[in-house]
This record gives sequence, C-alpha cells and structure tokens, in this order.
Amino acid sequence: MHTVMEIYRYLDTMAPFALQMDFDNAGFLVGRGDREVHKILVSLDITEEVAAEAAELGAELIVSHHPVIFHPARSVTDADPTGRTLLALTEGKVAAICAHTNLDAVAGGVNEALAKALGLQRLEQLHQDGIDESGRPYGVGRIGVLEGIPVYLPAFAQRVKAALGAAGVRYVDARRPVRRVAVGGGACGDMLSDAVKLGCDTFVTSDVKYNVFLDAKALGVNLIDAGHYATEQVVCPVLVKWLKGAFPDLEVVQSARHREVYACL
Repeated sequence: MHTVMEIYRYLDTMAPFALQMDFDNAGFLVGRGDREVHKILVSLDITEEVAAEAAELGAELIVSHHPVIFHPARSVTDADPTGRTLLALTEGKVAAICAHTNLDAVAGGVNEALAKALGLQRLEQLHQDGIDESGRPYGVGRIGVLEGIPVYLPAFAQRVKAALGAAGVRYVDARRPVRRVAVGGGACGDMLSDAVKLGCDTFVTSDVKYNVFLDAKALGVNLIDAGHYATEQVVCPVLVKWLKGAFPDLEVVQSARHREVYACL
C-alpha cells in the first residue's frame, strides 16, 4: 500500500515544493506521513465542507492547491473556520498536502491548464523565475496564440466565461482583436506589464485591482478578470490525472462539494 509521504514525494517530482515563493506555505501540512492511503480527494481549497466530504468518502488524504494553513496559527479551536477545518482533518485522520505557488509555476500546472482550457496554442512562459534541479524552466503565467478567425474582446470574454464556468467576468475592451494572449491563474494583475512587454494584446487573470483596469485602458490592452476560483480550478483535473497515472491502484476523486463561493447578478 501507498503512504501519505510516498504521495508527497511523487508530487514533489511533478511540482517541486522547493520552487514555492517565499511567502507561501505549500507542502505536507496535516497528518501522519506513514498513514496508508486508499482514497484521495482533490480540491482547490480545503474548507470545512471539503474536510467533511473527505470523511464521508473515506479518503485518508486531501490534495489541494491552496494551503489549508497559510498564516501562522496561534491556536487550533472551533472558534474560527481554519481551526474547525484543522480539527475536522485531525479528528477524521485525514492528511493534507497542498501544492500552491510551486504548482502555479511548473510545466503542466495551473497556468498551462488555464491556457489550454482557453484553447491557446504554442505556449511559452510569461515570466521565468528560474531553472529547477532537472533543468526545466519554471515561472508563473503563460502566453499562447488564439488561432483561427480573429475575435474581439466581448466575444472572447463570453468564451472565457463558458470555458472556465466562471460566475462572471470583468473586462477592459481595448478594441483590439484577440490573438496573443497572456494568462495568469489567480491574482496576477501585477503581471500586466510583463504581458505588454512580450507583445500580448490580451491578458486573462483574476482579482484585478481598480488601478490595473485603468492601466490596461491606458496601455490599450484587453484585460479580463475571470475570478480566482475559475482561473485555478482548471488544475484539479490535472492533479487527478497525475495521481491516477502514478497510483493506479488508488481511488482518486475530485471534490463534488467545493464550488465558487460567490454569485453574480
């Protein structure tokens, strides 16, 4: 049988945890490394609902993108959501491995999944942070080409919303045809300048601040904010595929309970 630590070591080969950004807290965060694993639940986040789902499914491990412990915990009690989630995990003997900014940066991770979901071709890196121990370049964001008949932003924004299942999209229309597109899963609005320098006419990301919308308008760049959940949820099927391929004798399922937290009118 496979253990939590064995699965952690495999994920470390696919998205090395050493590549995470300084502010991050990715890794093996909850549980016992020698615990046997028969079922894995994959989710973008680990919430109280997801912890309960894992217990109901009999999953010994949750693999998520966002860390279940991000800021230092001064206490673990039922007085706050993080404490209740951690208590549910430990009391249910459910371990947690979280691959965050390391999964954003590596080949096949969040940003490539996002680019492929939008139908982009000939992918390249938006920003290169370095080279890993295997000689592979890594960095957040991707650039791709939208082939075929050129479309303008309102039509492309509708395509993005449908492809990602987004609750809604916000955008700045620079009235330029969409051809060379940069993507940044999650909060990557500060990479707008990188997209401009690399000749992109369109940038798709999330959590965009007001001033970045102003900058996009001034720079004449199409900008789409499709939401944090929608731009990163695309990596969950990738994690399921990786884990099923590496551990075919384990049951690996994606959370059916975790959904976008907000709605749009």
